[in-house]
Amino acid sequence: NAVSVLREGQRVAWYAKQKLPNYQVFDELRYFTPGTAPCVIEVQGVRIGLLICEDCWFDEPGAAAVAAGAQVLAIVNASPYHMGKARDRERRLAELSSRLKVPTLYAHMVGGHDELVFDGGSFCMHADGTLAGRARSFVEDFWRVDVEPPVAPGLPCGLQARIEPAAERDGVIGLPPYQHRFSSEEVWHALVAGTRDYVRKSGFERVVLGLSGGIDSALVLAIAVDALGRDNVRAVMMPSPYTADISWLDARDMSERLQVRYDEIRILPAFEAFRSALADVFEGLPEDTAEENIQARIRGTLLMGISNKLGCLVLTTGNKSELSTGYCTLYGDMAGGFAPIKDLLKTQVYALARWRNAHDPYGTGREPIPDRIITRAPSAELRPDQTDQDSLPPYEVLDAIVMRYMENDVPMADIVADGLPSEAVQQVTRLIRINEYKRQQAPVGIRITHRSYGKDWRYPLVNAFRERME
Repeated sequence: NAVSVLREGQRVAWYAKQKLPNYQVFDELRYFTPGTAPCVIEVQGVRIGLLICEDCWFDEPGAAAVAAGAQVLAIVNASPYHMGKARDRERRLAELSSRLKVPTLYAHMVGGHDELVFDGGSFCMHADGTLAGRARSFVEDFWRVDVEPPVAPGLPCGLQARIEPAAERDGVIGLPPYQHRFSSEEVWHALVAGTRDYVRKSGFERVVLGLSGGIDSALVLAIAVDALGRDNVRAVMMPSPYTADISWLDARDMSERLQVRYDEIRILPAFEAFRSALADVFEGLPEDTAEENIQARIRGTLLMGISNKLGCLVLTTGNKSELSTGYCTLYGDMAGGFAPIKDLLKTQVYALARWRNAHDPYGTGREPIPDRIITRAPSAELRPDQTDQDSLPPYEVLDAIVMRYMENDVPMADIVADGLPSEAVQQVTRLIRINEYKRQQAPVGIRITHRSYGKDWRYPLVNAFRERME
């Protein structure tokens, strides 16, 4: 929230951010006092006005710097990624540059920080609002922009962005211009960068995850290998009495494709021991979700035991659709240290899996996910012949409701008016309301939308709110 200008080892200027965001993940008014004055420095005859992040979303701080003599605006930023955010930044800076008639330089942070990912992609705009150059996204980059003094009084400075072609930089991933829809490529790089940084900055080198033969754990395994390398990823298959043969066959197949360490630990002996211990308490009662959850919790305990013994971080494999509806088990599949796909809807999980199979951005030479994992019906496999759709609406319907209700504050009646079934709308919104207690005990995960279950979402555990369908 402040910039210091250093010259020959001395601080020669200091600027405090004037516009403090207090929405979504931001709480800056709790901690900071806004600045009130512009800061303009001179470098080799060019006067540069300094701004910080939120300042550039308003005209006033930049206009004050220009009024104080700035010929160029330099903006330092830590603007968290979500889908479409980069496009919005460039549109805003194009508008600001053309309105104030000065070039703008937008230097942006890159890397993961808890649930947030900063996507880099620094750029600069000419005074007429056209793009002069853009760095690459989700990787550290270094490039040069030459600022040319005005050729005549009253004319703006010019910019010359000197960026080497991406093909000349080995191992560095670039992205095309940002798209207006869900971009699997963009999201993939966000998840890989966020996972890599969280694991390493937390002091871990290796990770372990439960590989079920289902789509969610398959996607997390592929992300982990791209982020950390196969030698730092371990997969554990823990079949139950209800695990289909194709599940462990597909889990073995995927582990072989990615060449990760793979173990199988059968949970039936532990499950029978729990049943025996609880026999007197459960006497006369039919089997239900209690027995299903015991299986999930056995798996969570095994993974945490491996984590403690071997010093590897447990990755959980739950997605946003499951977290929204509570289709997950506390201290079971929710047990772990990091949740890479926590903000991905189930339909987006499938889209991302198909994209990764069709693309090889890290040069692995492999199609990581067996096709059958993508095409078979999803199931928790905690009772005979179970599928997710036994308990939930079809994921296309469920995700459409979550996207409208949770992410975009669309009222229930309007969601029904959009053509979604009233019964499903009432079911899903009720599940969102009553499962907050689970979400507040879930591990942190990567934010890819403008509203994730994390710092964006502040919902009371206990409340009497009921929205009417009027």
